[in-house]
Amino acid sequence: MSFPETGFPITLTVNGESRSLVLEDARVTLLDALRERLDLTGSKKGCDRGQCGACTVLLDGVRINACLALAVSHDGASITTIEGLADGDVLHPVQAAFVDHDGFQCGFCTPGQIMSAVGLIREGQAGDDPERVREGMSGNLCRCGAYAGITEAVLAAHAAMHAPDVLPGGHLIEDAA
Repeated sequence: MSFPETGFPITLTVNGESRSLVLEDARVTLLDALRERLDLTGSKKGCDRGQCGACTVLLDGVRINACLALAVSHDGASITTIEGLADGDVLHPVQAAFVDHDGFQCGFCTPGQIMSAVGLIREGQAGDDPERVREGMSGNLCRCGAYAGITEAVLAAHAAMHAPDVLPGGHLIEDAA
């Protein structure tokens, strides 16, 4: 097997935007490619062993620890990072719930917690059971111990994201048509 002399070219769709880069080493993790090559520093390098969850991103819509994934293995993939959740100045419902329910303290783990919560809800694993949420979020550690607020935030975000859209007066948007 021969390796390219100039590096390893890959293209990723990151937060909806096609990004091409050439990696000098096939061992560059997805986390390092995001942080050091694409200047997306929201995903954090905590343990660098896949044990803390601070590096959680969505890869083709599924939660992964970016510190364990080799970037070259995901050429052509779609990546969503914390920077890609908000719509301009409008927070994603999970981000808003973390603010409303004090789902953070120092903030280091917060991007990974939020990305994991988004994935958990999308996977249909959140529901309205706090124990189920705690189990689903167990791959994300918080050294400050903000777990009660995190659980409340995930439950509230799930409820908000699955609630029918209501107009003033209590009419469902679909009924208004």
